[in-house]
Amino acid sequence: QVQLVESGGGLVQAGGSLTVSCVTSGRTFSSYAMGWFRQAPGKEREFVARISARSWRGYTTSYADSVKGRFTISRDNTKNTVYLQMNTLKPEDTAVYYCAASTGTVVTDTPSGYDYWGQGTQVTVSS
Repeated sequence: QVQLVESGGGLVQAGGSLTVSCVTSGRTFSSYAMGWFRQAPGKEREFVARISARSWRGYTTSYADSVKGRFTISRDNTKNTVYLQMNTLKPEDTAVYYCAASTGTVVTDTPSGYDYWGQGTQVTVSS
């Protein structure tokens, strides 16, 4: 079974940066599309970013409008790790950040499109 473990969350001041990581078990990490979602108190889990599985064309990334231009998703297949670099953080970015893996061939921006989830890591942005 695929297991995902997030790390790197913490407290950061508004305008600062933080990188969260997600290590994924298994031998086929490179074949997974990976996503980052976040959930704030009282809110539904929402899409943040995703990155496609490896292909000859390279990786395809997508971002929620709220983070586009500030966040960057990347992956290192040699380490079975996906990263989310978060820059120019805002208090509104405060949430538990979850990584997710999709074993299918279609990437999606909805939680239902992902098969495995980590436990989340808290990111708190202070004003």
